[in-house]
Amino acid sequence: MVKKALRILLKLFIAAAILILLFIATVYTVNKISSASEQKRLEPYGQQVTVKGKQMNVMIQGDGNETIVILPGFGNASPALDFQPLISELLPDYRVVVVEPFGYGLSDRTEEERSTANIVNEIHTALQSLHIDRYMLMAHSISGLYSLDYVNEYPDEVMAFIGLDHSVPSLAEQQVKASDIAPIKWFRDLGFHRIQLKMSADPYEGLPYDEETKAQLNILTRKNMYNDMQLSEAVDMYENFQAAKQQTFPTDLPVLLFVQAHHPVVEQWVAEHEKQIANSEHAEVILLDANHYLYRSHPQEIAEGVRAFMQGLK
Repeated sequence: MVKKALRILLKLFIAAAILILLFIATVYTVNKISSASEQKRLEPYGQQVTVKGKQMNVMIQGDGNETIVILPGFGNASPALDFQPLISELLPDYRVVVVEPFGYGLSDRTEEERSTANIVNEIHTALQSLHIDRYMLMAHSISGLYSLDYVNEYPDEVMAFIGLDHSVPSLAEQQVKASDIAPIKWFRDLGFHRIQLKMSADPYEGLPYDEETKAQLNILTRKNMYNDMQLSEAVDMYENFQAAKQQTFPTDLPVLLFVQAHHPVVEQWVAEHEKQIANSEHAEVILLDANHYLYRSHPQEIAEGVRAFMQGLK
């Protein structure tokens, strides 16, 4: 009787294992076929510039007398498309340049360490190759951390810093070790990230993006999600935060910060942003009733705030 029960359990175990393997194989195959199909539907945008032997994608729009360079938050699938609502609001008055760092958007990937120094150097090299040498630096999320190094490294080029709910050194991200990302690579390579996205809410629902732009954003999200560049950046992020604790904005650099008024987790979010500009001669914080991606939902308020702030400096 016991042997019979064990045989039944063994058969059930084998059947379950086979079903699991079939499911994994199906997910993997569907992802490969879908990725190949989506690659054909991907529409290029911007222009490619050579940085350290690789191609970095940069989108330039508008012909205003002053230039705004936009840097994305961590893991942004397509900065040039994601920032379109804000770009549209800025274009009447500014030339807008969106840099897609390596591993983002349509840019190549690189083996270079994702240290702040390397990221800043790569972005600056791209701008120099396009003869862009005087601009406002607008940064979302983690790019705000990199921008601290940037504005101190190139003070003669950056005429103002504009933060979009940017990261501050005093609120460091949790440390991610190299061993932590191995399961994520398996998850990605097997195609399970595609299932994750299908089960997630649409981040662009109800926002001012046309259907074609959303379709392209979805393709690039599946293409770039958890790529090796971004996982490497996640591993290096903790050290980048620690290094940034030694840096401050130059006191004479105009700084305008747009910050979400009610952070869902960090109570001191607003206070730490205000503390960061305590010694700045020309600085302002504008609170918005929005989530972390406030440039998607409040592009008009941000554009108006930028114009008013820059006009007040003249």
